[in-house]
Amino acid sequence: MNSRAASTSAETGQDARLDLLREWLAGMAGRRDLALDSIRPASNDASFRRYFRVDAGAGSLIAMDAPPPQEDCRPFVHAARVFGEAGLRVPAVLEADLERGFLLLEDFGGETLLDRLQGPTAPDEAQIDRLYRGATGALLDMQAASRPGVFPDYDRALLERELMLYPDWYLARHREATLSDSDRNTLRAAFDALLANNLAQPRVYVHRDYHSRNLMVLPGDEAATPGILDFQDAVYGPVTYDLVSLLRDAYVAWPEERQLDWAVRWWESARKRGLPVPGDFGGFWRDLEWMGLQRHLKVLGIFARLHHRDGKDRYLADMPRVLAAAIEVAGRYDAFGPLARLIDRVENRALRAGYTF
Repeated sequence: MNSRAASTSAETGQDARLDLLREWLAGMAGRRDLALDSIRPASNDASFRRYFRVDAGAGSLIAMDAPPPQEDCRPFVHAARVFGEAGLRVPAVLEADLERGFLLLEDFGGETLLDRLQGPTAPDEAQIDRLYRGATGALLDMQAASRPGVFPDYDRALLERELMLYPDWYLARHREATLSDSDRNTLRAAFDALLANNLAQPRVYVHRDYHSRNLMVLPGDEAATPGILDFQDAVYGPVTYDLVSLLRDAYVAWPEERQLDWAVRWWESARKRGLPVPGDFGGFWRDLEWMGLQRHLKVLGIFARLHHRDGKDRYLADMPRVLAAAIEVAGRYDAFGPLARLIDRVENRALRAGYTF
């Protein structure tokens, strides 16, 4: 069921999944002290998953609805265990019905990192730095625990499938662009260059969506260690992926000098902890930018698909931020000159000069 159909069902009182969830929760209401009449939406995301908050004693818990066959709770439960053992703040899985796609989880509250940054009382520079040091510190903890064979490999097939979202959904569907053979060759050459770089990078655990909407600000934590959500798609892949996801977030933009400061601090800490990062920061920054370009192109395709296929229009407002990041990197490196010119033509813009390391 897509988001429009789910909304219609809820409006007409025919939300069969919610009825099943209520029935499941009723079976544990006594031992979990659940107030079943308090069930209300907590959030939803870009997938078919939905989250509901339910009062439990003096606090509350989160019920996840991940409808099969579109979703599978098993990777979430597995990743929660792995990351929890690494010392990360991930929600405890309290109850699970893996066959029907229901989980009962610890509630981290309702304030994401993005909420804090965009709230009515904006944090000052020192507070922002503390929040991001907390986020990069947790990322280091996750990566330091890495070992092969725990999560699926972030292999060429998956990276390439993600890149193809850009021509298939953003260019063809969203921009209604007709690509010539030359255009397709340009994309192929750019994708091959990106993939060669991405696959040559050292490998660690990769969250795949480590950004401000999936990091929770937890009350009373002076170290600003975030609560981490939405980790069910974790893989074993490029060391720069999660860092660039955080620093070049689809939902908030930071000046490049600030990105560089946070990246240098992360890189220095990673070296001290023995993580597999290049000894030269310039090479590391180039790897981060190229990994970021792969992600930016993918995200443009995902946002277009969410709009056109799933009726989730709210992501359209974030497209310009992601596009600007892609343009910046494509215009900075000679390897992506033809791609930059293709983007310029599609977007009706003039290429601006950049610099490289």
